[in-house]
Amino acid sequence: MGALYGGVDLGGTAIKAALCSKDGGVVVESHAPTEPERGPEAVVETMAALVCEAADGLGELHGVGVGCPGLVDRAAGVTRFLPNLPGHWRDVPVGGMLSERLGVPVFLLNDARLATLGELHFGWGRGRERATFLLLTLGTGVGGGVVIDGRIRLGPLGAAGELGHLSVDPLGARCTCGARGCLETVASGSAMVAEALRWMRAGQASGLEAAVAGELARLTPELIGSFARDGDPAALAVVRHAGEAIGLAASSLVLALHPDAIVLGGGVSAIGEPLLDSIRAELAARVSMFPIDDVAVVVSELGALGGALGGAALARCAGEL
Repeated sequence: MGALYGGVDLGGTAIKAALCSKDGGVVVESHAPTEPERGPEAVVETMAALVCEAADGLGELHGVGVGCPGLVDRAAGVTRFLPNLPGHWRDVPVGGMLSERLGVPVFLLNDARLATLGELHFGWGRGRERATFLLLTLGTGVGGGVVIDGRIRLGPLGAAGELGHLSVDPLGARCTCGARGCLETVASGSAMVAEALRWMRAGQASGLEAAVAGELARLTPELIGSFARDGDPAALAVVRHAGEAIGLAASSLVLALHPDAIVLGGGVSAIGEPLLDSIRAELAARVSMFPIDDVAVVVSELGALGGALGGAALARCAGEL
């Protein structure tokens, strides 16, 4: 089959891997539980095994790109701080460890930026020369990335595009980053669950309360989204609250960049139209300097594989970033 490029998306609960051909076709995908309590060495071994098993007999592996949930040193191939993994993976040479195991170059990047690269090469940006768009990954937290004129903007530390930490409420809740009122404190899956719980405790979410039946673990963004799509008032209010915050954050970026699109990824994006509609309405209310009918607000079509596909794109074009 020829040259293959691997992508690995390291998550707190699951590791996703994909192999792509040189022309960008997805050859195979696989996944495994992260089990981060085993420590970095064991997790890296799982990553290597996934790639090896996937590539076996299919072609020659030329490189691998890895998305990590936190701060990485791209040049050194070292994780600096992964807040959601035990021990925070401080100064773990993941790139070198994987490269030694696989015998090919390995490149690291923040997972949200990697998903943005995947969207550029395999998703909304594919076939669109000089595309300019924002990607927001909505999950337990909120990540993001920025593409300008067909190139991902990383900045000197690879940290450009931290859209989840744009301030939407200066007096808001304290974020895990240390600031107050970040978008992540309002629009993440965990923030939406907390908002829905507030409605339930106020006695104003009878539908959700009945569905949960006293088991709060059942209160998930998926459940909230399902009720919102069915028109439940409380669930719609929760989704609109998040969508308005996203629209508020995005409005400044729209004015600064006039992007072609705002793309939503991550599990929360599956809520779909109720969330998209509230974002569009907030943008329309806040951007009046120029028409924004040409700014699409869409859900990524790459689903859970966006990060892994971004890894394959990184392996293929790391020298061009």
